[in-house]
Amino acid sequence: MRRILLFTLVFVLAFAFQAGAAEMKMNLNCIYPASNFHTQGAMDFAKKVEKYTDGKIQIAVQPGGSLGYKGSELLKTVKDASVPMSDILMGVVSGSEEIFGLSTYPRIVKSYDEARKLYDAARPYYEKACKKWNQKMLYAAPWPPSGLFTKEPVKSLEDFEGLETRTYDKNGAKFLRKAGGNPQSMAWGEVYSALNTGLIDSVLTSATSGKDGKFWEVLNHFKKIHFAYPLNMVTINMDYWNSLSPEQQEAVLKAAQETEKAQWKASMKSNQKSLKILKENGIKVSEESPELEKELDRIADEIFREFKQDASQDTKKALQAIGM
Repeated sequence: MRRILLFTLVFVLAFAFQAGAAEMKMNLNCIYPASNFHTQGAMDFAKKVEKYTDGKIQIAVQPGGSLGYKGSELLKTVKDASVPMSDILMGVVSGSEEIFGLSTYPRIVKSYDEARKLYDAARPYYEKACKKWNQKMLYAAPWPPSGLFTKEPVKSLEDFEGLETRTYDKNGAKFLRKAGGNPQSMAWGEVYSALNTGLIDSVLTSATSGKDGKFWEVLNHFKKIHFAYPLNMVTINMDYWNSLSPEQQEAVLKAAQETEKAQWKASMKSNQKSLKILKENGIKVSEESPELEKELDRIADEIFREFKQDASQDTKKALQAIGM
């Protein structure tokens, strides 16, 4: 497979040189709509790459999962070059590589500053895991902090009892189960209808996702529990990467570094804007009480202790770097 891919790349590059066209055109698979800040960041990245390579490298961003690639199969999709590049929610592929689930562990960070420190410590191990899957990590940025959208107010741990809550990965499911809830896994496109029909009555997600989903039409409350700051990463298939010249690779990395910096800021802005829109549309936004904070920390600490016992050496090294 890789020999066929390399032969194809060489042929395409040779033809492009003769025709005076772009040396390479690549699709970048994005799982969120064009209005989402992660997808907008990918579009900005593509523009920067084209600019810094004088048009020789052109990236076509494909939003909304329009290429048909989503979820847990994305690592393999890029590994096999079914798509050259993709935006990937790291927690969703943690079943393939444990380290990718680090950013969604419950309440190990509670601010953007803490999330950034964890990311910087873990980045070398993220890159190592990507290389194992025949791809290079270009940049990553967090979602705004995950909170809990509900119909009824959540004031104490007892209010978690019996909640049918959609969550985005196994870390969230484990946490909600220990808190007394019933975690549910489903595609994002099914969430609104599930809320509307009563199949679920709550969602663990960010204010941004709640705003995008117009949750004020089906839910009433958003509790800021600072559950996690999940990371999305953009990777490129290693065979495509190796076909670039050193100068082109340098240009792509420059674009990636600038995009990453901008995307961390964009995440914070998206959180602030989304919270404002939620309030304007009737969602009651509230902080956790000291009593609830204590109870949720107790559950999170229990989960984290269990996790660390069997964690890989790379995961432990990343955590030790920030004193955890």
